[in-house]
Amino acid sequence: HVQLVESGGGSVQAGGSLNLSCATSYDTRALFCMGWFRQAPGKEREGVAHFSPAGNDFYADSVKGRFTISKNNAERTLYLRMKGLTPEDTAVYYCAAHPSLDCWRGGSPIYDSWGQGTQVTVSS
Repeated sequence: HVQLVESGGGSVQAGGSLNLSCATSYDTRALFCMGWFRQAPGKEREGVAHFSPAGNDFYADSVKGRFTISKNNAERTLYLRMKGLTPEDTAVYYCAAHPSLDCWRGGSPIYDSWGQGTQVTVSS
């Protein structure tokens, strides 16, 4: 498994912005699927944004136009830029990755490595 460490979470007011980072010692050029999930209290885990092996980005409908996923291979870091935050975005955000080209199946990613999560709290 790949070690992933998230950072950048915090508390903001509605309408604010946060930038999450996910650092790894693994060569991110060889992490063919990378993405972000979130889980709010009492809710199921939700996929937020993903990179496919082809380098295309995908977003949950709830965050389209507000969140942007990006990756810096030189820094070995995955990012999630979040703007226009609402209380509904409050959750623990997790970074995930998979080092196999076979990580994208049926239009969805499969991950085998997860970070420990970082808390995002948005107040109204």
